[in-house]
Amino acid sequence: MKLAALPPTAPPLARITCEKYHAMIKQGVLSEDDRVELIHGYLVTKMSIGSLHSAIRTRLEQMLIRALPLDFVVRGQEPITIHDYSEPEPDIVVAKFRSDFYAGSHPEPSDVLVAIEVADTSLAYDRDAKIPLYASCGIAESWLVDINGKTISVFSKPEGAAYGQETVYTSGMNVPLTTVSPGTSLSLADLGF
Repeated sequence: MKLAALPPTAPPLARITCEKYHAMIKQGVLSEDDRVELIHGYLVTKMSIGSLHSAIRTRLEQMLIRALPLDFVVRGQEPITIHDYSEPEPDIVVAKFRSDFYAGSHPEPSDVLVAIEVADTSLAYDRDAKIPLYASCGIAESWLVDINGKTISVFSKPEGAAYGQETVYTSGMNVPLTTVSPGTSLSLADLGF
């Protein structure tokens, strides 16, 4: 179903801050059932997760937990606070270790070493909206796991709202964990690619 465009005389959409977003959650205006995340001040509906997406995400999360030393925190589908207007929920984040496991606050860009999006139906949105958001706040590395294409694109060297380098890993290759654990890599075959 195609949505009708707003008429030219329509009032502008209102942006909300992370503070207002959190207040809406506390007041029960939003719940976990709403499946939204805050991107650039707008509530964006998250796509439904199919069983294959869920399995790939869970497998990758487990692979990272086993491969990385204990001085990292691997978080699955949990918020990160980018700035006053964005609190996305990447599929997986590798963050610096904190003894409270981020109970006091969500990780911020300086805490995040790798942000990972797993995509089947959300590939274009993740590539065009989420990856540039991660670059814009200086997250050193982002991954885009393309389930249908059976590839992992690793983006590095953030420059403004883009990454200066993209490396695509395909079936039979290993993805190095250079940013978090030099000398360690993950096999795409172990991911089922």
